[in-house]
Amino acid sequence: MDVKLIALDLDGTTLNNNGKLSEETKDALMTAMDNGVNVCIASGRAFDALPEEVLKVPGIEYAITSNGAAIYKVKNKELIKAYKLLASSVDLILSMSKKYKEITFECFINGTAYAQKDYIENPLIVGDKVRSVEYIRKTRHPIDNIVEFISENKDNLDCMNIILGDFDVREKIIDEIKSLTSDVYITSASPVMLEFSYKDCGKASGLKFLSEYLGIDRDLIAAFGDADNDIDMIKFAGAGVAVANANDALKKEADYITLSNDEDGVVYALKNILEII
Repeated sequence: MDVKLIALDLDGTTLNNNGKLSEETKDALMTAMDNGVNVCIASGRAFDALPEEVLKVPGIEYAITSNGAAIYKVKNKELIKAYKLLASSVDLILSMSKKYKEITFECFINGTAYAQKDYIENPLIVGDKVRSVEYIRKTRHPIDNIVEFISENKDNLDCMNIILGDFDVREKIIDEIKSLTSDVYITSASPVMLEFSYKDCGKASGLKFLSEYLGIDRDLIAAFGDADNDIDMIKFAGAGVAVANANDALKKEADYITLSNDEDGVVYALKNILEII
């Protein structure tokens, strides 16, 4: 298969269940790049939360971060495309969330992630049993009052997240925000999280920008993912690949299904499905 650009979700896709990049995957990506294929990161993470072991893979030059809100050249963290949440959208999300208990917020500003200090110390206080405590503590900057911090910085947010453990509340928040504004892109990489950014964001938006920036047709793109926030990217790419551990919604939209992230599914696809290494 003729592929010129590979877009990789990280958590649950390229990284294993320990949040690590296996040597097999690293070697496969380097081989693909040696064969003339561009490899880019496509993550919901803020830039500063991207794993060093991925950023240091020779040849990875671009990163779509914060679900398409910020696109960087990896070297020197050069921002080449960005969207910001509207201040009015931030006010709306904060206002309508007041009635819900046991939720907290995160926000990303210029590639750095911030979260409530109490939550970083104990994610279980809002029912976050999914994300690694180590990951949260390593990648989030603690804030004593995250709501106040978000409000003070509402003109400069790449995106913001609500963390909650109640699925019914999650759906209520989605429905309410969609009924009140069309200026917000809503997605999720985790059942305990809602992610909000400007309406024109999304990994597909980021990948479309990068494909035009590099002069690569979408039919020559392969994208890998596992969660809801990867679906638009999977649909945009010429070849959309779901790992075996992906949710059913993403699998339904994928062109191919590879092995799981813990079985080096990206490597298997590069060798046996896309046949580019």
